[in-house]
Amino acid sequence: MAKTHFGFQSVDEEEKASRVRGVFSSVAPKYDIMNDLMSAGLHRLWKKFTIEIAAPKRGERVLDVAGGTADLASAFARRVGVGLKDGGEVWLTDINNAMLTVGRDRLLDEGVMAPTAQCDAEKLPFPSNYFDIVTVAFGLRNMTHKDQALAEMRRVLRPGGRLLVLEFSKVAAPLKPFYDLYSFKVLPWLGEKIAGDSESYRYLAESIRMHPDQEALKAIMEGVGLERVDVLNMTGGVVALHRAYKL
Repeated sequence: MAKTHFGFQSVDEEEKASRVRGVFSSVAPKYDIMNDLMSAGLHRLWKKFTIEIAAPKRGERVLDVAGGTADLASAFARRVGVGLKDGGEVWLTDINNAMLTVGRDRLLDEGVMAPTAQCDAEKLPFPSNYFDIVTVAFGLRNMTHKDQALAEMRRVLRPGGRLLVLEFSKVAAPLKPFYDLYSFKVLPWLGEKIAGDSESYRYLAESIRMHPDQEALKAIMEGVGLERVDVLNMTGGVVALHRAYKL
């Protein structure tokens, strides 16, 4: 069986999927609280910037892949006018039921009637050329076959549609010692204290190091047929936003 990485470990591809599922099932109840603590609230600014770069318009169709607790889906729903006569459509998807349930409940609590679907990003259950915008925020690095997932995201985009990939990336060299100390010491400690799970947050730090850097991810995106790929670094490269088009 083919091997892949789960953090710094080498595992069977099928085993990775189950392990990732276990990580997010464990952290789902405290996911939003931990995001605020881990990033000192910066994740909200990163996501807001992603929305602005996506530039959603009233009536457009949006797919949020690995959308988890629905931060992006909720914001997109307001921008495209979900529920209005001339409004658009927002789909929240995730492979993990625990995360998707949190996101679905949040949307319902906000009065947003957006459909949700539990599905694998590598096999999206949507027609080709359907969405104006596809986003994936902090989910791509957990996918076993990133090129296959990106190809699927391209497939469901309409010609002229845009893909936004928000993900942790390679930090600027001067920040690396401090970032490593924070990632491998502070994050697991926070995970244990807040979520009762240090191992899942140790995996988080490791998965970031194993994820393709800015230029490598750009090359993968171009390799599956996406065009005009831009890379926008934030917070010294801690996070990068890749924007691409299907032309």
